[in-house]
Amino acid sequence: MRGHVVEERPGAASPRPYEFPAFRRHRLSNGLALIAADLPGRPLVSASLVFRIGAADEPAGLAGATVLAARALTEGTERYDAVELVEAAERLGASLHVEAGWDALQAGVDVPASRLGPALELLAEVVEHPTFPDSEVERLRDERLNDILQARAEPRRRADEAYWSAIYAGESPYHRPSGGTAETVGRLTRDPIRSVYRRGLDPASMTLIVAGDLGGQDPRSMAERLMGGWSQTPESGPVSRPVDAAATTGRHVRVIHRPGSVQSEVRVGHVGVPRRIDDFHAVSVLSAILGGLFNSRLNRKLREEKGYTYGASAGFDFRRASGPFTARAAVATEVTAAAVTDILTQLEQICEAPVEASELAAARDFLVGVFPLRFETPGPVVGALSGLVVHGLPDDELARYRPSIEAVTIDAVLDAARKRIRPDRFAVVMVADADHVAPDLEAAGLTPLVIERDEDG
Repeated sequence: MRGHVVEERPGAASPRPYEFPAFRRHRLSNGLALIAADLPGRPLVSASLVFRIGAADEPAGLAGATVLAARALTEGTERYDAVELVEAAERLGASLHVEAGWDALQAGVDVPASRLGPALELLAEVVEHPTFPDSEVERLRDERLNDILQARAEPRRRADEAYWSAIYAGESPYHRPSGGTAETVGRLTRDPIRSVYRRGLDPASMTLIVAGDLGGQDPRSMAERLMGGWSQTPESGPVSRPVDAAATTGRHVRVIHRPGSVQSEVRVGHVGVPRRIDDFHAVSVLSAILGGLFNSRLNRKLREEKGYTYGASAGFDFRRASGPFTARAAVATEVTAAAVTDILTQLEQICEAPVEASELAAARDFLVGVFPLRFETPGPVVGALSGLVVHGLPDDELARYRPSIEAVTIDAVLDAARKRIRPDRFAVVMVADADHVAPDLEAAGLTPLVIERDEDG
């Protein structure tokens, strides 16, 4: 029997109704905030203690200390050494984890609901009484130094780091990786790591978030018993907006020479915007149309039409201050100049003319449709609530997300593009074989061009 060919792809179904889980706020006697979301039928509870202080807030000379402190936090406490801490968590069926980024440090635990109390006690021990053992700090520091060396050998990571240093001024923490540089990490020892960590120990700026099946449990009384007696440390400091100054205001091209490279890692963009902007939803739809979907403009042009790359993307990295706006792709060496020209053209065109109604519909439907899928387990719910805390967003922000995305219009996308994307300020940064790509870049008018060569290159 002969098969039938479907002549048209089926259309997307209408998004299902969805409401972000309800949650309640409380305040402990010492000022520490508590957010609790009861999710019936979710027996694995997630809890996270959020410090509103991150890598962007550390002294420049100690860059990387916050990330290193996060990694060292579970290496021992006054009550447990590293092995005993793991064993204590395993007895509860719990998983402890700590991570740090630009805007916050978060210490969390995932545990069956019936053992939430003992798990929070373990979490409190880790946060309040870490010992930062010298031997573990040295091991983690050496691992980070090796990782920095490895980054120089990986074109993708090296392109990212070169791009950040090209668009941000030297006084901005965003000028370098959140994990620090070889120079700063190399001088980190137990005492400065401990000091940087303790800068965030102010109950008034900390929030405990708990989500899962909380039936019959009282997280507020648990938190009050375990954390209500905490007080502000002498090292703690206020949370402020990080410096996000741009390095330059004009377009420029920078090539990090990688001899013999068969492809070029390309980055194009400039300093972007912070999370708290009035057109966040329009910018989100704009990003999806431009480079956030498989059928985005950049991917269609560079992958589907030209065959230059396996994938191209673009978007804004939203932070407490202005994170980067970046278009990225890895392309074959011989088409580097042509690919960069196409990227620039796409970025310019989206600022010049309205998007198609079909593009708008596809982007809105994707963002609205995927939103509920992110919150099928308690962990992502806690993560979303931590975003409200870190960025100081209103309680109804998550409930308003889907209606706000659905309300974005063609005109709103064009306004966002013209306001948030600045073609005259683009930095074009790539890791590539400069001897092969430079002549083509100059012939295409992609100047002024700066080539950086390693001493051995």
